[in-house]
Amino acid sequence: MSTGSQGVVGGVRIDLNRLHETWMELVYPRQRNANDTVLGTWTPDSSVGLALYRLWSALGVPVIALVYPLVLCGVVLRYQTRRIDGTATRLGVVGVVLLSLVVWGGLAALARLEPGSIDLVSGGFTAVAVAGGVATLSAALAVTFRRVGGRGTTVALAYPFAMTAIFLPPVVAALYSTTVASVVIPASDSLSRWFLYEVLAAVGVAEFFIENFDREGIAYVIIWLGVSIPLGWVLGVLVTLADFVRPTE
Repeated sequence: MSTGSQGVVGGVRIDLNRLHETWMELVYPRQRNANDTVLGTWTPDSSVGLALYRLWSALGVPVIALVYPLVLCGVVLRYQTRRIDGTATRLGVVGVVLLSLVVWGGLAALARLEPGSIDLVSGGFTAVAVAGGVATLSAALAVTFRRVGGRGTTVALAYPFAMTAIFLPPVVAALYSTTVASVVIPASDSLSRWFLYEVLAAVGVAEFFIENFDREGIAYVIIWLGVSIPLGWVLGVLVTLADFVRPTE
C-alpha cells in the first residue's frame, strides 16, 4: 500500500517539477531537464537578477496549481482516447466506415421493418438513415485527419470531427422524428438559453441573436455543432497537455 502511495506521490512530484521548469523556461534559459546536463540549470549571477528569478519562480506556484488539475484530467482522457484511437488505427478509414455502415444500416433496417421496436414514429427510418450518414462521414474524417496530420491537425480537426460523430446524429434524427425530438429538443433549448442569457449576454451581443435567429429546425444542428467543435478542441488540448507533462513511450 505504501509503495503504491509513494509511486503516486513520486509521479505527482515529477509532474509538478516538470511544470515548474517549463514555467521558468518561459523567461529564463536552460531550465527544463537541465539538472543532469553538463552545464546544469541556469541561474542569475547578480542579486537583483536572483531576486527576480525567485519572484518569477514564486509566481509560477499558483499558475501550476490551476493547470495541474487539467493535466490530470488530460491523463484520464488520454487513456480513453488511446483505446479508441488504437481500435480506429487497426480498422483504418475503410474499416471505420464499414463498421459504421453496418451499425447504422442495421438500425435503419430495424426502423424500416419494425419501427415500434426502437421507439420511433413515422419518419424514424429517415431519421436513423440521415443520422447514420452524419456519424459515418464525421468518423471517417476524424480517422483521416488523425492519420495524415501531426499534433496540430489532430487537435484542430480530428478531435472535433470525432465529437461531431457523437453529438450530431441524435440532433439530426430529432429533425425527422418527434419521438427523438421530445428528448433532444428540450435539452437543446436549455443549452441555447443558457448560452444566450449567460454567455452572450455577458458580452453584450445576446440581443442581436434574439432578433435575428430562431431556435428551430437546422438551428439545433448548428447549436450542437457549436458544442462539439469547441469540445473537441478542449479534449485535444487536455490530451496534448498530458503528453507534454507526462509523456508516454
